[in-house]
This record gives sequence, structure tokens and C-alpha cells, in this order.
Amino acid sequence: MSGFDERESAFENKFALDETLMFKAEARCCKLFGLWLAEKIGLSEEEAGAYAASIVSANLEEPGFDDVKRAVMPDIKEKNLDISEEEIDAKLAKFFEIAQGQVKQESAA
Repeated sequence: MSGFDERESAFENKFALDETLMFKAEARCCKLFGLWLAEKIGLSEEEAGAYAASIVSANLEEPGFDDVKRAVMPDIKEKNLDISEEEIDAKLAKFFEIAQGQVKQESAA
């Protein structure tokens, strides 16, 4: 294998690893967000776990978090919660940052 082939293979492997870590971070972010929102809605601990899992699943519909926002807005409106779309965006950004740190730490261990 030539040096170029080795570099290309290393780049492809790093790209695949980065994509895997990004997927895990997005899933973790959605779980954290789902647990936060479940608390706001007033769900039990058991219900909160199932709700968070449904948020993770909702995120698989398309890239980004618009699918998550569409999934939770009916619940927010139904419970008359004072949570704006801007607050949702801020919470998702915060939880994504936390999730990225957790996933990086776990992958380094």
C-alpha cells in the first residue's frame, strides 16, 4: 500500500469515526432534551424515559433538529407551557454541546 493510499484510508476512517460520534452526540442531545421537556410536562420518571426515546426517534426523520421541534410543539401547546421556539433552539444547542463532550470523553476512554 502506498503512502497516499494509507493517508486516504486514514482520512476515510477518521471521517467514518467523526460521523459516528456526531450521530451519537445528536442522539444523546435528543435524549437530554427529551428528559428536560418531560420534566416540564410533568411526566413520571418511567414516562420520561419513554418520552426521551420518542424524541431520539423523531430526530431520525431528517438532518438537524427541525424534526424534533415538530415532534414536541404539540406537547408544549397541549400543556400550555411557556416555551418558545427560541428557547427550544437554545436548549438543543446547550444539550448538543454537553452531548458532544460526553461522547468525546467516552470515545477517548
